Amino acid sequence: MLTNFYSVPLPAGVGVEAKVYPAHVEVWHQGKCVARHERSFGRFQKVLDLEHYLEVLMKKPGALAGSTPLEQWRAQKRWPQSYDRFWEILKERQGKQEGTRAMIEVIMLGREHGYRELEQAVTQALEIGCSDVGAVRLLLHTQSCGPRREPEPVEIGALSCFDRPQPGLSEYDQLLCNRHGGEVIQ
Repeated sequence: MLTNFYSVPLPAGVGVEAKVYPAHVEVWHQGKCVARHERSFGRFQKVLDLEHYLEVLMKKPGALAGSTPLEQWRAQKRWPQSYDRFWEILKERQGKQEGTRAMIEVIMLGREHGYRELEQAVTQALEIGCSDVGAVRLLLHTQSCGPRREPEPVEIGALSCFDRPQPGLSEYDQLLCNRHGGEVIQ
């Protein structure tokens, strides 16, 4: 543990406490667990979670492409190919800097909705030809609402007392005729 580096979602220099267990490492700050990593038994290893760097990467989006946390997410199969396709489309549409910033925003949605759900939403967005953060956000929202149910029919028998005959439009036909010649106004 003392020879390895584990990421935390805190600013540099903040004091933390590490709890080492046989299979994982927890990092605590002010009585709250702020990070949990699978324990690395190698020496001088960096165990980084891309999620811990997203706010920083929003300020410096150019650092995402070559970042070690992204490389580790790819190795762990946490960065599917659909993310790369979506990212490429974002960069084509918005430019490299803004497209990468938009992709970081998409990844941030995984915190709230879950990364499995995010992958499904990105895949669905690609299938329907959408390449926008808002589209992914909408797809995630509709996923969380569950499937739409058909509305149940409502009995309106008691409202039949309000039935009225359909109005006729024959009186309006006279507006179409010119008073002088009886021709239809075009």
